[in-house]
Amino acid sequence: MQSRIPSSPCRPGRQGRPRSAAADEAILEATRAALVDLGWSKLTLGDVATRAGVAKTTLYRRWAGKNELVVDAVAVLFDELELPDLGSLAADIEAVVLQFAAILDRPETKTALMAVVAESTRDAPLRERIRTSIVDRQKRLVLEGRARAERRGELPVPPDPESAARSADLIFDVAAGAVVHRTLVSGESVDADWVRRFTLLLLGGLSAASGD
Repeated sequence: MQSRIPSSPCRPGRQGRPRSAAADEAILEATRAALVDLGWSKLTLGDVATRAGVAKTTLYRRWAGKNELVVDAVAVLFDELELPDLGSLAADIEAVVLQFAAILDRPETKTALMAVVAESTRDAPLRERIRTSIVDRQKRLVLEGRARAERRGELPVPPDPESAARSADLIFDVAAGAVVHRTLVSGESVDADWVRRFTLLLLGGLSAASGD
C-alpha cells in the first residue's frame, strides 16, 4: 500500500514552484532508511538529502529541522492504517489491530518510532508534534469504528460530546498502548489468537463502560 503524504499549509507571501509529492515521499523514505542505518544521533539532514537525491535546501524549505522531519517520516507509515467494514465491531477491531502490528513490526517503523519517543522525553515541542501528527491523526480510527458500531446497534450513543471524546481517548490509549508494548517493548508477536483475545477483553470493557 502506498503511503499518503500529508499536505502542508501554504506559506503566505512566498512564491515559487509547487511542492513535489514525489520529492516529499523520497525524502521521508530516505529519513526512515537513515534512521535504520545511522540511528537518531548520527542522522543529519545532509545525509537524508543525499539519499533522497535532493538539495539540502529542499529539506529546509519543507521542515524546520530533524525533529519535524523524523516525526513526519513516521506519521505517514501510520496513515496506511484503514478500518475495514467486516460486519461487526469485533471483526473490524481484529483487522485494524493486525494492520497496526504489521506496521510496527517493520524495521523502519521500530527504529523511527523508538527514536522519536526516546528523544521526546527531553523535548516538549517534539512530544507535542508526535501527539498532533501521529496520535491525534490516528484517533480517527476509533471515531469511525465507534460511529459504525453505534449505527449497527452494537454500542449505545454517548450521552454528550464530552463523554464521546473521553471514551475515544481511552479506547485509543488501551488499544495502541497494548500493541506497542507487546511489539516494541516485550518483543512478542501479535498473532491472530492474541488479537482475538485482546478484542474480547476490549469489547468486555466497552460493554461495562456503556452500562455505567
